[in-house]
Amino acid sequence: MVTSGSSSSSESPRGAPSNIDAYALFEALTGHKIDRRYIPSRTMSEDYEVLGNDRDDRPALGQEPSPDEPPKDVFIGAINPYALVEAMIGHRLDRRALSTARIIADVLQTDYEELFDLKHNSVLFAGLKLNEENREAEELNEKEIQILEERDLVTPDLSRVKKLDDLEKIGLKEVGDIRIKMARMQNGKLRLVLDGKSLGKTVGNHDVTETINDLVLPFRHGKEDHDWSPPNSSWRDMNELMFRGISRRFMMDGPPFAMHGGSHQFREQYQHRFDDPTQGASSNSWLIAAIFSVFWANPAMINRSTRLISGPMDRGRRTLNVRFHDKGGRNNADTDTVEVDYQVPVNNSTDMPIYARSSDGYETWPALYEKAFVKWMTRTDDRSRVDLTQAHSGDPIKAMAQINGREPRYYFTDRHSGSELVGLVRSCSVNKRTISPMAAWTHATGDMFRGSNLVANHAYSVLGWVSEGQEENQYIIIRNPWGVTEPRGLTSYPGLLDRVEPEFWPPAALLDRDGVFSVEVQAFKKYFACIGVAK
Repeated sequence: MVTSGSSSSSESPRGAPSNIDAYALFEALTGHKIDRRYIPSRTMSEDYEVLGNDRDDRPALGQEPSPDEPPKDVFIGAINPYALVEAMIGHRLDRRALSTARIIADVLQTDYEELFDLKHNSVLFAGLKLNEENREAEELNEKEIQILEERDLVTPDLSRVKKLDDLEKIGLKEVGDIRIKMARMQNGKLRLVLDGKSLGKTVGNHDVTETINDLVLPFRHGKEDHDWSPPNSSWRDMNELMFRGISRRFMMDGPPFAMHGGSHQFREQYQHRFDDPTQGASSNSWLIAAIFSVFWANPAMINRSTRLISGPMDRGRRTLNVRFHDKGGRNNADTDTVEVDYQVPVNNSTDMPIYARSSDGYETWPALYEKAFVKWMTRTDDRSRVDLTQAHSGDPIKAMAQINGREPRYYFTDRHSGSELVGLVRSCSVNKRTISPMAAWTHATGDMFRGSNLVANHAYSVLGWVSEGQEENQYIIIRNPWGVTEPRGLTSYPGLLDRVEPEFWPPAALLDRDGVFSVEVQAFKKYFACIGVAK
């Protein structure tokens, strides 16, 4: 039996301690600190699920579903619109405010509800195009990407338009054939929203501004690769950045210990709670989801131990060593250990990393892991800056295997029943939490993505499962690497439960719950194209 440790532990006959500190063991296994003052003194009651009936289409008892043939090329990736807009405008967004959706739509020149489906040619899928037959994304080459200039975005003067005929005079040809996006009668007036893209260009998957190109696309258009830096940014040391951020927040908020009578409250307020990796202003959701899935399933697999280099030219420089494994195909290299320093692109206005960061903003390892993986797969030498846009699109399931050294297994949802899919998640879980890293990606298009809080052609970490007590009411718990759950009022769709709390799913207490929600298994089959595991 495992019990709470005490100051004097008795010895067993073989000389080993008979008592183990359960709190310390938990913290060592998960990598998370727990507040011992709030641990309940009694054992929490368990919720037991009702067993299913004899009519079951799952594999035989003790067997997992047979994996499918690995796909040849996978181009999964959707740009994080929150991080992208923050990098473009130079200040932080309130991700819980409804007004933020309007800001994102205005800056990205796309109606908010059309941002998350590739069929609308959204800029969030810059560098990709839709294969409508297979509902899959394909890669665009550099020649297919147009860099827009200011004159391309200029629209005609509409102040003198009085009749429909006037629209043709300013360039909207064949008005009778123009697509009507919305029509509404209000107080005797017909209000129409027409597709007017022929009057002026907007950014999209083929057409981007130079700023968006340099932030998210791997195409340099004649520029030298080793000189790459995102707009309005500097390569800066993450360690210095973290300390500077704490000092700035301390000055803005005031010293808590001055009012509360001690330094304990200061340490409690500023110590990190969650260091979950969050995607930055890039389209590498496949990579960030993979890193988080490995971290969530087994935190000990992630190396967060840096080493100090002391030399006449190093000035106490810290580095991180990470080992990655050859799994073939795109975004790959020979099995090797790579070393990276703490220099990452930082926005000059917000003092925040432009790309991967931790959810609390005070941990460095997510940014370093992203940098190390891209350095490894591009074989970048130590003298060049790592171009983080090269991880533009990829395969999250293979990426998990490249991180933990296991084998990727793929299960396409149209080839497996809902019972098989949730059974797969359960077979990879203990106490409803995955212990083998799992990830999934969505279809590239579909009507269900409108107002659903799910994104097309996007990678998600699979964290576990939960049942409401009935066999048919089972949910798969997933996490969006954007680290954002859209505010209520923007999204509503059957089969999705957002704001996953520990009362519903106990492992939720171990992570930042922004971006975490549950999908009923039949809805999961509808949204997701593939789920996989690396073990």
